[in-house]
Amino acid sequence: MSEQFIGAGWSFPLRIDPGGGIALVRRDREIEESMRLVLATAPGERPMRPEFGCAVHDLVFAPVNDATAGRIQHEVRTSLDRWEPRIEVRDVTVTPAPDDPTVLHIDVRYSVRGTNNPRSLVFPFYVIPSEAPYEGPGGHPAGGESERL
Repeated sequence: MSEQFIGAGWSFPLRIDPGGGIALVRRDREIEESMRLVLATAPGERPMRPEFGCAVHDLVFAPVNDATAGRIQHEVRTSLDRWEPRIEVRDVTVTPAPDDPTVLHIDVRYSVRGTNNPRSLVFPFYVIPSEAPYEGPGGHPAGGESERL
């Protein structure tokens, strides 16, 4: 893997290195931090590049169900395909955290272009659940007071 292809960039979140300068990241860490930055940025958040980011933030108040999981998968894949050309997204899965119904784990399986080295990035996505319990197919409650996928 060519270091020139991947490059180096400022660490995210921004931090200072031991010499007092801006800390840089390289290689796999650079790509991972870039992916996290894309997923954590809502479109419109950057005034000079308003289309940058991932539209999953529009789903914070969406019900936690299969349709929302599908939309999250689509938005993650679309944004990473557009904003991180150094990777090839292989798969995106969305699963609820086992111990917290307000957290969805977005698991992105990818490889760095030009390599056959599979990698994975898990990104937590926080939702704000509704007051009503999630109703499964047929209108019947599915699992009590918490919403589930």
